Amino acid sequence: MNRQHLRTFTRTAFFALFLLAPLLDIFRFDLTKGHFIIFGQNWVFGQNAFSGTPSEAALTIVLNVFLPIVGFVIVAGLIIWKFGRLYCGWLCPHFSVVEAINQTMLTQLNRVTLWEKASKQTKGALPWIVVSSIAISIAFIWSLGLLSYLLPPIPLLKDLVTFNLGFGSTCFIVAATTVFSIDFIFARHLFCKYGCALGIFQSLIWMGNSKGLVVSFDKSRADLCKDCDRECDKACPMRLPPRSIKRAKFTCTQCAQCLSACDRVQKDNPDGAVIRWVSGEEAKQVDRNAQR
Repeated sequence: MNRQHLRTFTRTAFFALFLLAPLLDIFRFDLTKGHFIIFGQNWVFGQNAFSGTPSEAALTIVLNVFLPIVGFVIVAGLIIWKFGRLYCGWLCPHFSVVEAINQTMLTQLNRVTLWEKASKQTKGALPWIVVSSIAISIAFIWSLGLLSYLLPPIPLLKDLVTFNLGFGSTCFIVAATTVFSIDFIFARHLFCKYGCALGIFQSLIWMGNSKGLVVSFDKSRADLCKDCDRECDKACPMRLPPRSIKRAKFTCTQCAQCLSACDRVQKDNPDGAVIRWVSGEEAKQVDRNAQR
């Protein structure tokens, strides 16, 4: 199983978890009850939430709330520090949509985004209808999925199938579908680069570690790139320069699409690809070599 096959598996599994988590009561906030439901358990806070003495209640909060949150933040922070935006490239449902619609646009419109020049002109309205239909369909699924985190999923689905949604639910789905459709069609990777607070937060942590995992370019073999039509640049969903310094790859999602593209171009080369993942002391040389 190569990198992209493994990524397909992890992204698909996490996307399924994203949609099914409310339905299976793994995680959601029930507006009708006013509290979280986590792994089927009611997380209720208030004067009746805890039994026993105040010290016992405090201990319950520390053990069941504070320590799990702190533990998660520490573990996640260490992973981000070492590997960068691994969540974005290997799990994030939004980035999965980015890549899916990128591929659809490339197939239908001969370009990855609307802001790039097409390799050849698209004829007819059908390709635009295909791209728009897929984007709007995914946006609707997303909207419904997000609403199921707030309202009981089973009744919500029943109301949807029977065309009996309430006014509030209908407004939410229409508004969210519209916003997501605009995002998916016009600004997918732009949102990941400039609008996603979680993504930028990961980038900031990763940039603070000069030894973190990063794509490195072997400048001594740069002549091999002359026979390549910038395949690594074209493969990057975030439209970043893989052969540049780390600072230019601030929003890299570690999706390894550039590495896979270089592997394909250099498949007959016994020395392998020109770009590769490095970490540790090798990673510290990425910016230094570029400055020479």
